[in-house]
Amino acid sequence: MTQVLEQQRVAHSPTLATIQMVEETIHGAKEVLNIAEIKRRLPKKVNHNTLKVILRYLQEIGKIEFTPDGVIWIFVPKEDVAAILSKGRTWI
Repeated sequence: MTQVLEQQRVAHSPTLATIQMVEETIHGAKEVLNIAEIKRRLPKKVNHNTLKVILRYLQEIGKIEFTPDGVIWIFVPKEDVAAILSKGRTWI
């Protein structure tokens, strides 16, 4: 029984290239995307279960978040944060 579950899990393990492809698609979007729209925008087809695994992973590492309307990119690289902080705070 355990071997069957492990085989099932391995059947939908995404490659690094597939993860990067999904990341780039979501990061490049200027709006919230639902899963169907992500699938349409991907340059290559991705198995639905594999896409779900990738989305769960991206959420766990803090790059995306799920909203009632779909998925949105939330990650800000350290370099961008440093640039923002170097400008200082301005109060209006």
